[in-house]
Amino acid sequence: MPAQGDKGAEPSKAAATNRKARRDYHVLQKLEAGIELRGTEVKSLRQGRVSLGEGYARIERGEVVLHGVHILPYEHGNIHNHDPLRPRRLLLHSHEIAKLIGLVQEKGCTLVPLRLYFKKGRAKIELGVCKGKHTQDKREDLKRKTADREAERAIRASRKR
Repeated sequence: MPAQGDKGAEPSKAAATNRKARRDYHVLQKLEAGIELRGTEVKSLRQGRVSLGEGYARIERGEVVLHGVHILPYEHGNIHNHDPLRPRRLLLHSHEIAKLIGLVQEKGCTLVPLRLYFKKGRAKIELGVCKGKHTQDKREDLKRKTADREAERAIRASRKR
């Protein structure tokens, strides 16, 4: 059992998840990164006012930059509110960035934000190195999910008898 006051014991609270990413992409690898935020962005994140649906990350000048993530302005903020769609720098070690450069240069790989959460009071983002799915792959996933769901229903029905 963790010691009292141990911040590592607190569960990470997901501020947002990108459900479309798992439907549209094969996730090859996951990576946790810090995210550079300004003032009221953190308060807006804690309220869950963020959308990862159109987000992607790009490597620019040796830094990983997050684009397309929409963080709504904090409603109780003032003139110092941020631009909702501004690019945000991700905080990674240089060896992690070098590894990502190698992975992204493969044909068809991209960096997609999967989940945004708080860990020990800090905003983190889970990036996935992904390859796009074809329509056939999406159909196979749907068939597998429906088969699993029907099997689960049959098991529950047999237990009730």
